[in-house]
Amino acid sequence: MPDLEYEKRYASTGIVVGVDEAGRGPLAGPVSVGAAIVPEDFFHPVINDSKKLSEKAREKLFDELVERDDILWTVSLVEASEVDEVNVLKATHLGMARAVKALKVKPGMCLIDGLPVPNFPYPHEGIVKGDGKSLSIATASIFAKVTRDRIMREAAKSYPEYGFERHKGYGTKAHLEALARYGPCPLHRRSFQPVAQLSLPLDES
Repeated sequence: MPDLEYEKRYASTGIVVGVDEAGRGPLAGPVSVGAAIVPEDFFHPVINDSKKLSEKAREKLFDELVERDDILWTVSLVEASEVDEVNVLKATHLGMARAVKALKVKPGMCLIDGLPVPNFPYPHEGIVKGDGKSLSIATASIFAKVTRDRIMREAAKSYPEYGFERHKGYGTKAHLEALARYGPCPLHRRSFQPVAQLSLPLDES
């Protein structure tokens, strides 16, 4: 279970921010990046890497956490069009920087889930599988994941044929079959296979 070991390690630098993303792999929808600052004595018996929690548990945690006055958080979204423009890794890094900036604090250290981020505008440490090690990263992961899931469930109302409410844009068998039948919608990432194949113009020669 994640704890505050990393947060305590960097406490002397000032404010410590946890950063994590959701939605780097799907074929559709935004990349969602959460940033969170938790109290120095923070403890929660349930919080873990958001991927290890059920959707119901994540939703309940999200609703609980947003009511707390002692947690500062933001979520930054990078839409599919920007993912296509700059590539998904760069889009994720941009989203991370935007999320931290939106907190409107001066961080002493940012704890980022994964590898270090090139040219990141704030002091940071990349922690592989950090959402299972750091409570602030795990908290950020819940904000990012639930925000994105809710966006995709809402998108399903506009594009019901794709089943976004079930797979959230990931490349499941049902999603791929819908793509083959209906082609991509505005939420699909044109740079991603197999969306790119379906976006190619027909050869009329």
